[in-house]
Amino acid sequence: MTRDLTLIIPVINEGNILEENTRKLEAFMDSQGVDYEIIICSNGSTDDTVGVGEKLIGDRLRFSHLKDRGVGLAFRKMVEEASSEKIISVDMDLSIDLNFIPEAYGLLDEYNLVVGSKKMGEQERSFFRLLASNVFIYLVRLLMGLDYRDYSIAAKGYRRSDIIKHLSLIDHGSSYVVELIYHVKKRGGEIIEVPVSCHDTRKSKFNIYNESIYRLKNLLTLWFRERLTRIM
Repeated sequence: MTRDLTLIIPVINEGNILEENTRKLEAFMDSQGVDYEIIICSNGSTDDTVGVGEKLIGDRLRFSHLKDRGVGLAFRKMVEEASSEKIISVDMDLSIDLNFIPEAYGLLDEYNLVVGSKKMGEQERSFFRLLASNVFIYLVRLLMGLDYRDYSIAAKGYRRSDIIKHLSLIDHGSSYVVELIYHVKKRGGEIIEVPVSCHDTRKSKFNIYNESIYRLKNLLTLWFRERLTRIM
């Protein structure tokens, strides 16, 4: 069945909040009058996430599990399975103001991609996460000429037809957001950035050092690949 909106949520070891927050999200969406579906994909979970998630499966909710850890792998799978043209990414902790969802849903009528920006809005995060984010934003602007202020995986709205062709470029990690924004922009797509509020005081699921090295490596790979393409 085709829906008007697909919400996608990658999860890892979220068994303790999975049911409660899914119900909160469903209640919010039921109040919006939108024909929606929720796709949740566990990647590498070792707690009771899979057991809890499978019990949540229903008419509007699908749950799947990947043995290997990788938010990029989960993203690819969920986009492939989405029945809607409009796709919005959400974090399981619901740390982003849920009002971003109806806002992005409306904006996707006119824009090809919607960037929810914590930097433009309000954010409550640790100093080191803010520092790593700010450095990465600067490097993306310097190397790729992208003037956006948030490349995190949550609070992003996509048109499925614009990104499905680029899924093969996505690896296991989280750098796909930069890749997709770059390619949509390169092909003349319209992108809008809007402020979002974020209150995220939980410990990150990512090792900040390892994640920073990974993102830098992938950013440099993208930069080199695009320069090589121009030369050739």
